[in-house]
Amino acid sequence: MPDRNLSSDPLVRSNRLAARYPAASVPAISSITFAVEAGQRVALLGPNGGGKSTLFRVLTGELAPSSGELEISVARPALVPQSEQSRLDYPVSALDVALMGSVSRLPWWRRPSRADRVLARESLRRVGLESEANTSFGELSGGQRQRVLVARALVQDSPLLLLDEPFAGIDLPSAALLAELFNELASEGRGLLMATHDVEQARSWDLVLCCNRVQIAFGDPATVLTREVIERTYGASLVALPGDRSLAITPPHHHDHFEADR
Repeated sequence: MPDRNLSSDPLVRSNRLAARYPAASVPAISSITFAVEAGQRVALLGPNGGGKSTLFRVLTGELAPSSGELEISVARPALVPQSEQSRLDYPVSALDVALMGSVSRLPWWRRPSRADRVLARESLRRVGLESEANTSFGELSGGQRQRVLVARALVQDSPLLLLDEPFAGIDLPSAALLAELFNELASEGRGLLMATHDVEQARSWDLVLCCNRVQIAFGDPATVLTREVIERTYGASLVALPGDRSLAITPPHHHDHFEADR
């Protein structure tokens, strides 16, 4: 895959963005102001129900903003959902799932071409699963399925990737491979916005956006991730570690993640 030219123009930028669901009386998110530039890795921190999934829905066009400004310079961001949200009973191979990424950029009447299949195989190679191309998606481990979903996003060839807790519940080898791959993608000029509960992981990314329905903070992790900001972001989800002044976040319930923001 070719390197991309780094640009100072943001891939996505918002100013006091707000969004609400049709039946809701209050916004699901409000006052969201941030930007993701080419080559940047931005961590999105917040509790379940804090608006992370809602923001992703707005960025993919599934939910319209109710107020504020939103500028997206890409045709469509590539979303990488959690693997546990994927159906496992369809008789499709890992290659079939990766190839689905080509559908978003093809006319409805066109089938994926030979070049699309080559790109799908190359994407599987990048996530370390070229040898599993013909394996049923449902037979793969959780970590392997997550890597296949990343491969599908690579086939979409979008400059902006939205990663929905990509490290949740996966094995250490898969986590290490994905972490290295995400760094490579950023070095190629892609922008990455990753929803996560891992504060320590967020500290290693370029920028962090903290939200709990409203924006708490956005900026350099070294500046933003203070005890006060983390407490305002997670509230009751925080517990004090015995014998230590640090904080821990109670484990999220991933099975109801997509409904949590409503």
